[in-house]
Amino acid sequence: MKKTWKILSLLLAAVMIAGVLAACGDTSAQPAATGGETAGGAVTPGGTTAGGGTAGDTAGGTLPREETLYYSGLQFGVINNWNPLSATNNNWVFQESALGARELMFESPYMYDFMTGDILPLLAEGDYSWNADMTELSYRLKPVAKWSDGTAVTAKDVAATWSVGKELGSPLYSNFSAYIEDVVADGDLGVVVKAMKNADGNPVNTLKLLDYIVGYYVLQADWLDKVVARNSNATDALNDFADDIPYSGPYGPYFADDQKVVAIRNDDYWGQDASMWGTLPVPKYLAHALYSDNNAVTTAFKAGEIDVSQSFIANIQDLWLKDGLPISTYYDEAPYGICLTMPTAWYNMNIPVLAENPALRKAIAMAVDYDSIIASAITNQSPSFAEVPRSVMNPTAGEQALYDHDAVKELQWTGNDVESANALLDEAGIIDTDGDGWREWNGEKIALNACCPNGWNDWQAAMEIVADAGKTIGIDISTSFPEGSVYQTTLIQPDQTDCDIFVWSPEASSPSNPYMRCLQLMGLEYVGVQNNTMGNWGQYRNEEADALIKEIPNTTDEARLKEIYTELTRIYLTEVPSFSLMYRPAVFCAWYEGVWTNFPVDGVKSVDGLNHDIPPALCSEGYGVAGLYGLELIG
Repeated sequence: MKKTWKILSLLLAAVMIAGVLAACGDTSAQPAATGGETAGGAVTPGGTTAGGGTAGDTAGGTLPREETLYYSGLQFGVINNWNPLSATNNNWVFQESALGARELMFESPYMYDFMTGDILPLLAEGDYSWNADMTELSYRLKPVAKWSDGTAVTAKDVAATWSVGKELGSPLYSNFSAYIEDVVADGDLGVVVKAMKNADGNPVNTLKLLDYIVGYYVLQADWLDKVVARNSNATDALNDFADDIPYSGPYGPYFADDQKVVAIRNDDYWGQDASMWGTLPVPKYLAHALYSDNNAVTTAFKAGEIDVSQSFIANIQDLWLKDGLPISTYYDEAPYGICLTMPTAWYNMNIPVLAENPALRKAIAMAVDYDSIIASAITNQSPSFAEVPRSVMNPTAGEQALYDHDAVKELQWTGNDVESANALLDEAGIIDTDGDGWREWNGEKIALNACCPNGWNDWQAAMEIVADAGKTIGIDISTSFPEGSVYQTTLIQPDQTDCDIFVWSPEASSPSNPYMRCLQLMGLEYVGVQNNTMGNWGQYRNEEADALIKEIPNTTDEARLKEIYTELTRIYLTEVPSFSLMYRPAVFCAWYEGVWTNFPVDGVKSVDGLNHDIPPALCSEGYGVAGLYGLELIG
């Protein structure tokens, strides 16, 4: 079906791109160049040139379209810095993501492939290994790995990243500090990651050490010394603009202002060595324009101003079926991408009526029309709960095999079951005593709000449907959509009472999942934590669930793991501390093929000799970065 348009559109695109190539620098299909961008480099907000651009890199102050890969959906404001130590990092070029580290400017020792669960070497050479009691994880660095200043990446750099991160309180340290005791050099290239141990001498959590090696950037020790020396305190060091930072990845800083952020390829990148990719990534520039909303993104994407879209586009299939545009997704048919996460409605246990009434929590969840959410909020870019029954698992085959489906079948619900929801409330004694159509609890009408960030259209549509479900069972639920910055600041406070039912997504896919998702849904270690960005935002408490969760990381017996995950699913579906609204791709991933082609779609292989299918991870996240090496210009 999509293949028909592809042949025609690629022919048309070849004609179009020929004109672009002839005009070298024509920007009719990209955002306008902004003041300060020059042919000899790029002016950063700090007022210096970055990236080592030379005259002729750009034509007329613009980026050559045939050398530039444009992104959307990853940058939402002016960058704060080029500093991965920062607690306020918002730079799209280097961020942890749902699918592993973004391997564009800085690199982790290993890359995660969420399609297979493989952990593949990047800075590291070969596989990692454990000692006998799994309290130490070891690996060696590739001797060819180099920084952008030409010096070698060494074990000293890895150890310094950990120690300086600890000294400054960087998220590069704090995100793993509960699980890792230390990271030390073993010679020039050997690295030993020492697990934090519990009272009986066993590692606290071996799974998080795997997350660490695929999600933790390595920074240069000499530069870390400089940034500490030139700042008077830790706060200043964490906020250092860092436009002089060496990097090991294929791209470095080029340009940033209030309209776009651009990275430029390092043509001396070590990864072109035969021991890694064997070549350079194809685009010279990676650019991300800033857009006001999803509608602006869709317009730009259809016009060919964006090549890689991570923005939600309603009814995306219409772009090729009706509009005939050269646009691809990983799959030709719905759900078009790989659904790895579940946007979830969390109940706030600081609200007594919610904390004390699991029947109320489950009744609301049972009454919600999820098929309408999937149709309206995400335009069927998700399997239904009839197709993939709800649990603590994402829809992938690997996770679905981890629990006993038959054991919890009677607890699962597909939604829009108003009759059963009403019966559950009646049985619990939550009834309408004054005849006004609204149920009461302790003599008070039950009135709740359903919240998500303003402008997050798919979540807003879902919350409207949750509110409508409340009305069908006599629960007054109104919607509230604060601005995103206010919303996110609110949710991380453990005593907040502004949001009763609110949306956030647990983790998608990583070496530590589904353990981490269970921890986020029901783990006690996040309860009462100030500025909690990690999980259990509803403050749900269950000692039995927490004990089971704690057992997972060091359990190697597969049968026991299945028992644990089955029991956690039973608790979750009985207690209903939260409920999934839909399945959703961890990242939306769509390609415009009017300029570049050979993007990662089902069956496209990597060029690095591994012969892996490349995951739909935006040509940047984890092993998805392999997609940059096989791109081809149309024509």
